[in-house]
Amino acid sequence: MFDKLFEAQQKAEEVKKRLDSISVSGEAEGGKIKVVASANKEIREINIAPDFLAEADKEALEELLVVAINKTLAQAEQVNQAEMQAVSQDLLGGFGGLGGLGNLFNK
Repeated sequence: MFDKLFEAQQKAEEVKKRLDSISVSGEAEGGKIKVVASANKEIREINIAPDFLAEADKEALEELLVVAINKTLAQAEQVNQAEMQAVSQDLLGGFGGLGGLGNLFNK
């Protein structure tokens, strides 16, 4: 049982490292604003095209930044969920499926 818990902890650490290495991005205004983040939802970059920046007013810029950030975070969440689901399935298989959990408690 402790081996399985240790394995779960190791897999969780591996997933976190893998998610840190995956980049996702979101754009607004046809790519004039681009946000890049890790799949762990850590913003890494915000790029604003100089021509757009010169013409945009503060409100428009703020609204489009929110759009690009939310798109990026949504993409990060999808990648994150897919990775976690794969690890969960591996771990449940390691416990012998849900039926195996009943045996764990002598049922």
